[in-house]
Amino acid sequence: MISKIKFKKLYVFIFLIVTYLIVCQSCMRMRMNTDKTHDFFQNSNLNYIDKTEIIDSSTVHYIQTGNNENPTLFFVHGSPGSWDAYKDYLKDTLLLKKYRMIAVDRPGFGYSDFGKSKNLYNQSKLLIKLVEKLNNKKAIILVGHSYGGPIIVKMASLQPKLFSDLVILSGAIDPNAENPEKWRPIIMGKPIRYLIPGALRPANDELWWLKEDLITMKPNLKNIKSKIYVIHGTKDPLVPYSNMAFIQKQFVNAKSMDTISIKNANHFIPWEHFELIRNVLYDLKIEN
Repeated sequence: MISKIKFKKLYVFIFLIVTYLIVCQSCMRMRMNTDKTHDFFQNSNLNYIDKTEIIDSSTVHYIQTGNNENPTLFFVHGSPGSWDAYKDYLKDTLLLKKYRMIAVDRPGFGYSDFGKSKNLYNQSKLLIKLVEKLNNKKAIILVGHSYGGPIIVKMASLQPKLFSDLVILSGAIDPNAENPEKWRPIIMGKPIRYLIPGALRPANDELWWLKEDLITMKPNLKNIKSKIYVIHGTKDPLVPYSNMAFIQKQFVNAKSMDTISIKNANHFIPWEHFELIRNVLYDLKIEN
């Protein structure tokens, strides 16, 4: 009788572990599915493009709105996340008057090879190739929030002539401001990494690599010749406000530099300060 009870407990334990692993593979993907995307834009009476490109054997998914003959706002989300971090910008009537807008799923997130982590350089190279493929010969403005900030900076350092403007929202650019948690590599290895749900897995990987990636990028910040706009909350608990001073000091060859400090704002400014950021984007002086 005792052995049967032990066997049943073991069976239940194994069942729970297997169930948890299955759930981890499917939950917390932090992305909007096709049906919800359709409903979102249909409710706004807005045409959109939902497409995945194959680039260097990788899949890169994006959503596009607006007139294809207009200058481009190219949105890059943070970690974790997906294109829908910018969904309200993509349907904004003011921005639609002026721009073609593209919001991408970064490699490893959304529907872009979900779960397959890449470092700052490899993500940036893939996104540059996507931009080049979609290039309509009009001005291209990069907009990046949080981890999307160093992505767009890396892109502009690799291809300085391709991008007219960078809009850095709470961007993590200063390597000295990064203090990666010592527990991150512990959960990067097998089998523990499979206990981490969904999009948190690639997010953990890239955040662990970020400090070294920023150290590598720092000497190349002088390559950037775009117009720079930096918007940061003074009370950001995730990406220190000191990044703004670092950008002002290091982007020595930027065409221009404009900064906005949002007093007492936290890290989530794209949503909590939507109107301010939308107006900055709308008011950009575009040179074609």
